[in-house]
Amino acid sequence: MEETVRLTLNGKPVTLTTDTDRSLLWVLRTDLQLTGPKYGCGEGHCGACTVLVNHESLRACQMTVKEVAGKDVITIEGLAQNGTLHPIQKTFVDHDALQCGFCTPGMILTAVGLLHENPHPTVQEITDGMEDNLCRCGAYKHVVQAIVAASEKPQGGTAR
Repeated sequence: MEETVRLTLNGKPVTLTTDTDRSLLWVLRTDLQLTGPKYGCGEGHCGACTVLVNHESLRACQMTVKEVAGKDVITIEGLAQNGTLHPIQKTFVDHDALQCGFCTPGMILTAVGLLHENPHPTVQEITDGMEDNLCRCGAYKHVVQAIVAASEKPQGGTAR
């Protein structure tokens, strides 16, 4: 049954009329044309669909639209501000923490959520926090280095 849902998406108010039991991932990709969140496993194991919901990194494939009603949702498309990369995006580029790019949006948003929760994590805490994001290219070492570098910035790399 279709209902109206309001949320904030990438800093802008959005009103949707849709079946609220639909997957957030498919609403983002098909209805809103945001291709940053990717379909990987469809079971919440790979992290390719990660988005931020009220600053927490969550799997969009495992959430329904009604679960984000009234909340703040950020996809990779909304992370940069006024053409300036978010500090974590910048450190991913600086540390070559991306290869094919398929997993990169989910990795970055997971890192943003991690640093929001813990601005100055240890390498082990970073490794543990990122362990559920899969990368077929094997850029894990560079990803950890990028997150360490971001955590050394003011506010743990979370400032825009």
